[in-house]
Amino acid sequence: MSHARSEYADFRRQAPGLYDAILAVSQQAAKAGLDKQLLELVKIRASQINGCAFCVQHHVLLAEKLGVSADKLNLVVVWREAPQFSARERAALAFTEALTKLDGGVGDEVYALARAEFSETELVFLTSAIGVINLWNRYGVAFRWTPAERPARAAS
Repeated sequence: MSHARSEYADFRRQAPGLYDAILAVSQQAAKAGLDKQLLELVKIRASQINGCAFCVQHHVLLAEKLGVSADKLNLVVVWREAPQFSARERAALAFTEALTKLDGGVGDEVYALARAEFSETELVFLTSAIGVINLWNRYGVAFRWTPAERPARAAS
């Protein structure tokens, strides 16, 4: 039995124009050239913070398809303690946490780390990716969207 108030597919059907607009913004960072694996890590981390099971699962499955290692996927929740993450990924994850929690804004140190790893334009698109996953998380949490089932693996 589902605990969902409504499902992701309901949102697409109920508000197709809104869905299309949010999806279009969601795609801009990758279209601008930001690494898709890095973007999935950012989306997973924001979704973890916001408690959106649907988005965590959705982006874990996408990250796996893109070849993100199981270690990174398992450790993104504790990325500061895990050596698997590059300086660029660490800067993006710190920036993600600052923009998702908003408890003190983006401090100078976090901004400097992000700015050292990303151009001004990249930082604009990274910020948009973080903002839009936070928006998706609001829908997923409000309506308790059911996370996707992991596809069954074919028998060998």
